[in-house]
Amino acid sequence: MAESEKPAEEKLGEDLEKIVLPRNPQTVFLGGLFVFALLACFYIAADIILPFVLAFVMSMLLQPAMRRLQKWRIPKMLAAAVMILAVFGTIVIIGAGISGPAATWAAKLPEGIPRVQEKLSFLRAPIAAVQRLLQRVENAAPVAGGTTAPAAITVKTTDGQNSFLNAVVTGTRNFASGLLTTILFLFFLLVSGDIFLRRLVEILPSFAEKRLTMEISNQIEQDISMYLTTVTIMNAIVGILTGLVMWATGVGDPFLWGAVAFLLNYVPIIGWLTGIVTFILAGMLTFETLGEALLPAGLYLLIHIAEGETVTPMLLARRFTLNPVIVVMSLVFWFWMWGVPGAIIAVPMLVMVKIVCDRIRPLQAFGHFLSGARDPEVAAKAVESAEPT
Repeated sequence: MAESEKPAEEKLGEDLEKIVLPRNPQTVFLGGLFVFALLACFYIAADIILPFVLAFVMSMLLQPAMRRLQKWRIPKMLAAAVMILAVFGTIVIIGAGISGPAATWAAKLPEGIPRVQEKLSFLRAPIAAVQRLLQRVENAAPVAGGTTAPAAITVKTTDGQNSFLNAVVTGTRNFASGLLTTILFLFFLLVSGDIFLRRLVEILPSFAEKRLTMEISNQIEQDISMYLTTVTIMNAIVGILTGLVMWATGVGDPFLWGAVAFLLNYVPIIGWLTGIVTFILAGMLTFETLGEALLPAGLYLLIHIAEGETVTPMLLARRFTLNPVIVVMSLVFWFWMWGVPGAIIAVPMLVMVKIVCDRIRPLQAFGHFLSGARDPEVAAKAVESAEPT
């Protein structure tokens, strides 16, 4: 019987039989220490490692276009420069296009906040009740020495504006520095990134290890490129539909809100939640009634459900069957580690880890743990068939 003609439960049973769990506790312990030390280095050296990881992920997305340009006999350095100018030029154009409308909406906030508070006046009673409950719990909570916790003291500072300006200047400087470092890494990865793979293959002792390394590299490039391309196309569709919704409902500035939806959709879970809050606020600053104010956010939610829960999972299901709990944990962890850029690259990094684990025998158990749920009945039959009688 051909491999593709085998029943699903038989295939899954064979996969489970191939997985070998590590038996040596010392190996598991040392592996855990290595991972912990590696993550600690990622946290401490984030200013260097994060731009490199971002550049590496972007290079996976741009590799197919780079190969097409090379088939047209365009030199590597020129092709890499063209790709970088195209990507970051698009980012600059989008930023310039939304800066004006964004400044206009920001100017509306000071005078619009009282209107938002008026529309949400029905929430004052529940919020006040919760605040009173929390205050009672805080006052009753014992601290060291058997006394109750003192009330919080608010200190007003006179240099708040200076602190805000310093934070803005520091943040802008750090962003510019990280962007330049990412562009530098991306350029050299596009031009000479395959040298690392070539040298690694050359020093491996056996042909099987050389072939395995090439398979892992090709699979990572294909899967990450497919994932990022699919997500980018779907995010663009979400952005276009969101812009049309904002125009049709009377909110205005469709390019601004379409760009916001496009960018937020790169961040799983946190992105669309932030989008809903943003569009609710925009609706409240635009319309008088609460129903009209909630309509744009409601339509955006429907667009997200259609895209995020139906179309995109259907397009990626064949290659990306990740455990949703692990995806959420990875998202939260990398967001804590590296902020929004970490949340954006959390799924691509998880896909890379799974590809490597699936092809290295000692790590196959961990790769199987990262896999998404299959048909429950098929999995149950396979587990039952694998149990000793």
